[in-house]
Order: sequence, then C-alpha cells, then structure tokens
Amino acid sequence: MQDFLNTPIWDGKSLADLLTLEFLASIVGNVMSAVAILVVGFIVAGWVGRQITKLGAKYAHLDDTLFKFAGNIIRYVIIGFSCLFVLNTFGIQTTSIVAVIGAAGLAIGLALQGTLSNVAAGVMIILFRPIKIDDFVAVNGQMGTVKDITLNFTELASVVNVQIIIPNSQVWGNTITNYSAYPTRRAEWEFGVGYGANLAAAETIIRDTIMADPRSHVDPEPFIQVNNLNTSSVDFLVRVWCDRTEYFAYQADMKRQVKEALDAGGIDIPFPTRTIVQVTD
Repeated sequence: MQDFLNTPIWDGKSLADLLTLEFLASIVGNVMSAVAILVVGFIVAGWVGRQITKLGAKYAHLDDTLFKFAGNIIRYVIIGFSCLFVLNTFGIQTTSIVAVIGAAGLAIGLALQGTLSNVAAGVMIILFRPIKIDDFVAVNGQMGTVKDITLNFTELASVVNVQIIIPNSQVWGNTITNYSAYPTRRAEWEFGVGYGANLAAAETIIRDTIMADPRSHVDPEPFIQVNNLNTSSVDFLVRVWCDRTEYFAYQADMKRQVKEALDAGGIDIPFPTRTIVQVTD
C-alpha cells in the first residue's frame, strides 16, 4: 500500500503528494485563478467588442458593418487568449495544444467546405461592402432590408417584415441589386391618352402635375415624350429623378395625380373595349 501511495502518477507527484493540504490548496488556487481569468476575459472581450461596434454607430461616415465584424473578431480573440492563460495556469503546455488544434482545424475545414465557403464569402462582403446594414437590396431572388451580416449568413427583413436568412456564399456568388447604393433614383411611368387627344395639352398637364410635386428633381432634366403608338392609345414615357428614400411613395402618388389631372383637363384615357355584333336572320 505504501508503495502505491509513493508511485508517481501525475506531473512527477505521487498519490501521497496529491493528498497533501498544500497541493490541494494550490489546486484550489489554480481553479479560482482560472475562473477569475475567464470571467475577466469574457467581461473585457464583451466591453471591447461593444466599444468597437459603437464607433461605427457614433460616426455617420464610418461603416457599421465593418466595425461590427471587427468587434466580433476581437472579442473572440480575447476569449481565445483567456483560455490559453487558463491552460497555462494548470501547467499545460499550450504549444502542443495549438499544433493539435491546427491539425484538427485542417480536418474540420475539409469536412466543412460549404460552411467555410460561407465564412470566406462573409469576409469578402464585409471587406468590399457591396451591401451594408439598412440597405434595401435584392439578392438571390429575395428582396428586403439588410438587418445583419455575419460570417455565415446575411439577414434580410422583407417588405412585409419577414425574416430572410441567406447563406453568404449565395450572396457573394449571385448578382446583387442594391437600391440604396445611390442617393437618387429615376422614377418611370407610361401614361396613355386617346388618339383624338391634344398631345401638346396632354404633355403640359403631365409635366406640370409631376413637376409641381416638391419631390421631383429639376436636375437632371425630366424626360416626357411620346414613346409608343399603341393599338388604342398614344403612350407618353415619363422619367423624373427623385430622392431614393421617397421613390416608392412618389411613384405611386404621381400615378393617381396625373390620372386625376388628365380627367380634369378633359384628356381621354382609353381602355380596351369590345364590341359584340349580333347578326340575326
């Protein structure tokens, strides 16, 4: 029994050594130090991550998405270093662990190529910024406002406020239509009038109605011309610039206002009709 107690079993120490109060006290001290390091590490990581993220929100000219990404990366780095300090506290050599983690990471990477492609695409999206948070975009057949961009996926809120999650590889690898990229947009309408209508008067009514709206831009100059001679109407093509944020309401409002103005001006707006002739014997 005495030989068993004196046999080295861990770090050169025998069971008798491990059962001493001094050693047990050192173990308890190491555990408490490890817990303290982890708690402080998580607190510092969270605080630093939030501060970096707040920088993007504090200054309008800085990109929120980039700072949010940087905040998350730094937070994970601090947590990782905290875990290494904990291992050193228990006397564990971290160099060998890092090598094992590297080898395991390579194996996991080969097994999770699809996930890693999303991560790589997420990095490209964040670095090159084809889209940003709060942009209104159309991606991979989906349309909505960008709510979040993570390393794995991009979150959109649809027009009816439904959450849409798109893997980053399908965002970066597809055509992206960003309706928020430029400050102005060009609204376009087509208004048809009857063949018997006074075209000059119709054009004046359309122009005056649209340009009277304060949302219409004078520069660039609006385009209002006869564009098509349809089967039952003469069609005016109208293109006017407006602010991006007012585009949808502006385009809908002008349809109604022009229709009411043409009615008030006595300009006929044709619609398809069908005449049925009944032949009787």
